[in-house]
Amino acid sequence: MPAANVPLPEKIHCKRAYDDLSAGDGYRVLVDGMWPRGVSKDALKLDDWQKALAPSTELRRWFGHDPQRWAGFYQKFFNELEQSADATAAIDALLRACNGRTLTLVYAAKDEQHNNAVALKRYLDA
Repeated sequence: MPAANVPLPEKIHCKRAYDDLSAGDGYRVLVDGMWPRGVSKDALKLDDWQKALAPSTELRRWFGHDPQRWAGFYQKFFNELEQSADATAAIDALLRACNGRTLTLVYAAKDEQHNNAVALKRYLDA
């Protein structure tokens, strides 16, 4: 969980890396461990890339974007986030850099409802 003195974003959005930019995106951060295929750095227009906030390779492979494994995935992902000092530091850095503005978590997965950005948003909302 973030440090007590870190301002929380006014809103958190999740957006595919392949979607168009919008004025309301605010602070944009890629939360995947790998760069999205076929998208240039210039086109993505990120403020940051936080690999430490991506699920482990093992968890990502286990999940396989199977909606029936969604509940297990996000619970295991939350556990990874809580057990990792790198993830804790990355969350604090992300929230400090966002500084209360709208935060957009950028991801590459096709499934817009069952992915690591949606799970991370759920974690941050809690």
